[in-house]
Amino acid sequence: MTLKMLKSALLAPALLAPALLAPVLLAPAPAWGADDFPNHPVRMIVPLSAGTTTDIVARTIAERLSPRLGQPVTVENRPGAGGVIAAQAALGAPADGYTILMVNSQHVINPSVHEALPYKTLQDFAGVALVAEAPSLVVVTPKLGVHTLKELIALARQRPESINYASSGIGSQTHLAGAYFARRADINIVHVPYKASSEVLADLVTGRVQMSVVPVAFLLGPIRDGKLLALAVTSRSPMHVPVEVPSAGDVGMPGFEYATWFGFVVPQKVPETRIEALSRAIQGAAQEQELKGKLLAQGVVSRTLGPREFDAYMKADMDRLAPIIKTAGITAN
Repeated sequence: MTLKMLKSALLAPALLAPALLAPVLLAPAPAWGADDFPNHPVRMIVPLSAGTTTDIVARTIAERLSPRLGQPVTVENRPGAGGVIAAQAALGAPADGYTILMVNSQHVINPSVHEALPYKTLQDFAGVALVAEAPSLVVVTPKLGVHTLKELIALARQRPESINYASSGIGSQTHLAGAYFARRADINIVHVPYKASSEVLADLVTGRVQMSVVPVAFLLGPIRDGKLLALAVTSRSPMHVPVEVPSAGDVGMPGFEYATWFGFVVPQKVPETRIEALSRAIQGAAQEQELKGKLLAQGVVSRTLGPREFDAYMKADMDRLAPIIKTAGITAN
């Protein structure tokens, strides 16, 4: 063998090795989201009981989400402690994207009304998608004898602490809405907390409590039947669907706005690609025209944001509500 032939023989493996190894070295490692996710049912935890506005929104979304994911979406109601029990259940599940938590404004209210939480709201959860918002209605029992927002405010000023307002619990978003309304209207009304929304409805209809500031969905039937009166909606514009109600700004409270939002989060450790996959499916469901119509019929307006935008939205809302909660002296402890 000549010297030239010997060099060629020695170099051949070195020249061939990169070509042989290239497919192995350059092939991307399997990524979350590049797998077959989801390949089994998805669990949706809801922090309130069946029949509440949050539950209605959750089930409406779940119905449309299942075909988009190609898997059943099971709804599990875990009410209690203003959503804390549901949040703990979600954090206790594997961080694989198969457990999603439905949240509303209460999610960012809790850090300001609880002395301590068993989790960090913004650090332990990652936003998946905002799906909707619902303004509240200032609702009274007809037995109170008022027919307009101005009449309600005038009566409350004439008779301080004589009017009770119902909420779904101390430190709840309906507690905050009522306290915020009282502060902006410069009236002194008495907070009456309940453990269940069904009890709020029953006592409003019978007149045991005189008013509440709540999203429309749960009280829609009694309002339509004339058992309760909706005096104003806490949005910039009047409400036309599902009931005709003037905006608070148009009937005596300029600039008074308050809305409950609804969205989905997952434990922070869920891989980003799975969060993105869930977000696309959830936002797609929320943007379906038929679903928008169903939500609007409950007084809920579709509005979508993706993961990063929703994270920023929650932080901004937490910062906005914290001083209101502090000034009103609202605490769940």
